[in-house]
Amino acid sequence: MHTILILQYLKKHGQIIDSEIAAATGIPLPDVRIALSELSARGEISRCSVTRFSADGEPVEGMLCRIAGTIPPKAPGRKPGTPV
Repeated sequence: MHTILILQYLKKHGQIIDSEIAAATGIPLPDVRIALSELSARGEISRCSVTRFSADGEPVEGMLCRIAGTIPPKAPGRKPGTPV
């Protein structure tokens, strides 16, 4: 059940860290991490470990996740090297 909610959240918000998913969805962080591990094992998401630092300078470990295979859209406007 949590995996469906997390997938929907990732589709809507893009790349995001596990603690932000937990805060936004109301799912406890340990449950979010279990669901993300399951989704990653199935190849539905891409994830990597990250270390962020709190305002006090304390390291905070987390997982940065996004839907697998997503490519950001091209930016509008002219591209370098294209003829005018």
